Amino acid sequence: MASEAAVAAPVQGHVKETSENQCTMCMPIGGVVAFKGIENAMVLIHGSQGCSTYMRLFNVEHFNEPVDIASSSLNEKQTIHGGEANLKKAMDNVIRVYQPKVLGVLTTCLAETMGEDIDRIVASYIEERKLTGIDIVPVPTPSYSGTHAEGYWAAIRRIVAYYARPAQSHRRINVIVPNISPADLREIQRILGLMGIEYTLLPDISLTLDRPYGGKYQKIPTGGTPTTAIAEMTGAPVTLQFGSTCPDNLSPGKYLENEFHVPLVNLPLPIGLKNMDLFIATLAEISGKAVPDELVLERGWLMDAMADAHKYDADGVPVLYGEPELVYALTSVLSENGALPAVIATGSKNSILARLLAPVTADADTAPALIEEADFAAIEEAAIRTGANIAIGHSGGKLLTERHDIPLLRIGYPIHDRMGGQRILSVGYRGTLAFLDSFTNTLLGHKYATYRQKIKQHLCSPEGR
Repeated sequence: MASEAAVAAPVQGHVKETSENQCTMCMPIGGVVAFKGIENAMVLIHGSQGCSTYMRLFNVEHFNEPVDIASSSLNEKQTIHGGEANLKKAMDNVIRVYQPKVLGVLTTCLAETMGEDIDRIVASYIEERKLTGIDIVPVPTPSYSGTHAEGYWAAIRRIVAYYARPAQSHRRINVIVPNISPADLREIQRILGLMGIEYTLLPDISLTLDRPYGGKYQKIPTGGTPTTAIAEMTGAPVTLQFGSTCPDNLSPGKYLENEFHVPLVNLPLPIGLKNMDLFIATLAEISGKAVPDELVLERGWLMDAMADAHKYDADGVPVLYGEPELVYALTSVLSENGALPAVIATGSKNSILARLLAPVTADADTAPALIEEADFAAIEEAAIRTGANIAIGHSGGKLLTERHDIPLLRIGYPIHDRMGGQRILSVGYRGTLAFLDSFTNTLLGHKYATYRQKIKQHLCSPEGR
């Protein structure tokens, strides 16, 4: 019977004012990842030392790389008298030590609550120091206005708005990506190369946050999107943005379309057969070229794997959570494989997601529970209520395994209790195949590890005697 996804309603008589084991991270931490994908960029957090330390820790554990993040080190004194002097001193230190070409300045809840006007402070700093040869890009990112997903998009849009200037038309298409792994970025680059398409990828953390062993620490690693390329995005024939759930006010692609008339094509992340076919068809239409044999073969291998695994995947009752863009794409691929999630959750408040999911879940016998602004208390309750037997998302869901023996398939950001978060591949035909194998094997692994005990419990129960 067709039905629409339902949004969890608050319990009557109870007002929840706390987040228990949050499902998301702070807004500036998304901005940090975005700036790390810009060539010769450094990031400064206008806030307390604890905020930047937390962001360094999460990124180091996920990417397994040194991730330098500076701080203006606000304390009780600046909280009362203002943090302008601290921020200017911090910018002095960062420029002296790191000598970046781009400096992203992100705010925290503390700085925003104090009323710090970082646009004014940065403008006056540049005027006072008579700075040249460096671009300072301020981005307000108070976490009470959004999650790390919104912080990521806000930073990318600000970066584009800072550099975008009228440019001559050229052949390179714009490819704007959400917060995905360096391995996923390399796969998108490979596919664009196979299709023979010239492009500007924004941002590009494929080298800056996943570096080959070099034996020597680099204060600012090589790689990232050059600012000259960002400036020329206004002359591109089209923008492909993997941002179906990105609101227009945060969308860098929408900014380029509105201000410079660059056509925007919003696509879902190319995870799953349908989404990947849409990506390839779009590239073929743009380039006028045939799909290369290599991609045709990869599509065939994926379809073969789907046929093989379908009988196992149909037993899956997933609880899925994470950033809206990833959640939307994974819902699609799980639906294709007969394992529509029982619970779909995101820490963001995103009205677009519910609208996009409606046709995907329309044929479900039981409507999935869709939870926005979710914490793990709400996800845990919904998982138990719906009988979920596998969790899919970042490391925060390990509580579901510890408390309820629900196995967790780790994907997304952050992965801080396992190695290789930066190498998880999930886009493209190859990435979808890797995800599908992991999903199926997680189900099978848990089944074979517990079925004897379950049979014994059943036979010893009054019903089994």
